[in-house]
Amino acid sequence: MRDETLQIRKLWLGKLLKRSTDGIIYNDHDAGAIGPRLFEQACLLGLEGLGSKRRDSRYRSGPSRSWIKNKNRRHPAMMRVKDAHS
Repeated sequence: MRDETLQIRKLWLGKLLKRSTDGIIYNDHDAGAIGPRLFEQACLLGLEGLGSKRRDSRYRSGPSRSWIKNKNRRHPAMMRVKDAHS
């Protein structure tokens, strides 16, 4: 799949995640100012956070500067991290 175009990879990912029952949700790309509102709603729903990727970047395994993780600081997982560093 790594050699496929972004559009094909996203199509496959969307189909796979429709069957997912573990809380991972696929959202189509939106280039507008929806990001802060989407993150706010994710926090209100009790989600751990959001992950996003630069649309024009290629897929590579391992750590990447193309991925951005926005974490809900009020999520229990973040509280455990905070407690571990106290």
